[in-house]
Amino acid sequence: MDRALISSLAFWAEAGVETAYADAPVDRLKPVERRPPAPPPRAAPPAAPAIAAPRNEIDVSSAAAAAQALAAQAPDLEALAAAIAAFDGCPLKRQGARQAVFARGRPDAPVMVIGEGPGAEEDKQGEPFVGRAGQLLDRMLAAAGLSDQVFITNTVFWRPPDNRTPTPAEQAVCAPFVERAVALVRPRLLLLAGGASAKGMLRRSEGILALRGQWFDWTSSDGAQTVPALPTLHPAFLLRQPLGKKKAWQDLMTLALRLEQTVGKA
Repeated sequence: MDRALISSLAFWAEAGVETAYADAPVDRLKPVERRPPAPPPRAAPPAAPAIAAPRNEIDVSSAAAAAQALAAQAPDLEALAAAIAAFDGCPLKRQGARQAVFARGRPDAPVMVIGEGPGAEEDKQGEPFVGRAGQLLDRMLAAAGLSDQVFITNTVFWRPPDNRTPTPAEQAVCAPFVERAVALVRPRLLLLAGGASAKGMLRRSEGILALRGQWFDWTSSDGAQTVPALPTLHPAFLLRQPLGKKKAWQDLMTLALRLEQTVGKA
């Protein structure tokens, strides 16, 4: 037997070790190959939250039908203003607006000016175009000799939040009231102020710079009314871009000439 082994056994015997712990010897002096610990199992990425379909805040067909029913019952502009104030189908009414803003001006005017929607000052005073943009509009109309020739309203009657542009759906809901106003005032010409007004009233997709200065026929949804309409730049745009005033003035001159010709033929 190996002397080294005999010596080792004698050492452990003297130390009191009498029993082997395993049948096979283990070399505990041999370097142990250490493997890196296995990485913890990766957690499955959280499932993406289900995206709900955008909620349609306006049932346009139902709201427009309700507006049509109310508008048809209005025998005059005063009754139409009351019907608009009582109407709950336009969500703008519930988005911070103080009151309905309908119209101002001559009730039998030969020209109806239709803007986009009320702003902060209009929401406060209850009349359209009374803020800075409205004051500019009044000065331009006066310079063109049209001050007492206009009835002024908008495509929607409640202030959109943050003075944003009214949406086509909001305009569609209010359209029956606008059409009823045209029927009651019976203007000879329409002046559509701003891109949202021009596109909404004429059902066109072009921007205001492409539409302005050209005559179009506005026709009511039932085909009963047709009125020549001239798109122009909105006065609020002119406050931001004064160079556009020249084009807007050209549009007013075009309108005034057409009105003179139309009245002369009557």
